[in-house]
Amino acid sequence: MNNRMARVLRVAPLVLATLGAAFSIGASAAATSPSTPMGVAFVYLGNPGDAGWTYAHEQGVKAIEKQFGDKIKVTRVENVPESADSERVFRDLAAKGNKIIVGSSFGFQDFELKVAKDYPDAVFMHATGYKKAPNFATYDVRTYQSAYLAGLVAGYTTKSNQLGFVGSVPVPEVVRNIDAFTMGARSVNPNAKVKVIWINSWFDPGREKQAAETLIGQGADVLIQNTDSTATMQTAEQKKVHAFGWDSDMKQFGPNAQLGACVSYWGVYYSHLVQQVMAGTWTNAPVWWGLKEKAIDLADINTNAVSPTALKALNAKRDAIVAGTFDPFAGPIKDQAGTIRVAAGKSLSDTELLRLNWFVEGVDGAVPK
Repeated sequence: MNNRMARVLRVAPLVLATLGAAFSIGASAAATSPSTPMGVAFVYLGNPGDAGWTYAHEQGVKAIEKQFGDKIKVTRVENVPESADSERVFRDLAAKGNKIIVGSSFGFQDFELKVAKDYPDAVFMHATGYKKAPNFATYDVRTYQSAYLAGLVAGYTTKSNQLGFVGSVPVPEVVRNIDAFTMGARSVNPNAKVKVIWINSWFDPGREKQAAETLIGQGADVLIQNTDSTATMQTAEQKKVHAFGWDSDMKQFGPNAQLGACVSYWGVYYSHLVQQVMAGTWTNAPVWWGLKEKAIDLADINTNAVSPTALKALNAKRDAIVAGTFDPFAGPIKDQAGTIRVAAGKSLSDTELLRLNWFVEGVDGAVPK
């Protein structure tokens, strides 16, 4: 499976399992001797040079290395395929005594879980999944919140009212981000439309570039992506339109193009995880953090391109999300057909967000079946 492929397509029948009671591994199983560095291992699908997903996780790993120093010993394994071969990697890391083992890509889920059952004294964490075991849990960040903020900025900035979205794989995670971006744009510019082109891959610079060029050719003057390379940003820079970095700050690849970056700060959770395991207080409750926890943000705003009015509105909306007084998926929300999907006074629950498979009003495109 390619780079977190098919993430959450299989979630719907099982997502409720992630919302059950938490299980604590307990201090006797989790805590380590103060004189012995705790082994913490990370399994990467790609390598940190992608400037996207893996790069963002690597920044989080570097942050905990700096924070905990010689209290932890970090191991990284790069370029691990989402196949049965990953089971060998997880098993080897567990056999070597690592206390925390993290699989940072969706396709690792079943292989990592299988190994977890054989090593009950280790904590296994899985990014973006939905399954659970006594020593196996999932974590993610609410990228749709930063996507909404990006949409708001795009709505103020566009001159053509045509926005472009380079979509990776049509799973609920990506649909959420497209919907949130669209609603953010239309909250300040009702005439804005978002055109979606799917490339059916998480990382394919050639196809990302082609999709970006097509969107620009169709009139889009602001682009965003849910893919892992810098190709969209580089294309925006070449074509003199605007774009948003995704997963990490991509300003160096589009110094004039970038309006801001939807950055994931994985180190915020990794720090929490290490502290919990050291204290013996870790539980298998699923984690889904966002702006409130400072796990994501729309960062490095280009004030040369973003107006003071847009910046003021951005800051106000960010504050409202953090305070819990605004939810991007609060109704009323219409779908593409104009049907009310979320009534006024209601909001989509986390379970519904994890199953989301429809586009909101203003999206030009379809969710492939």
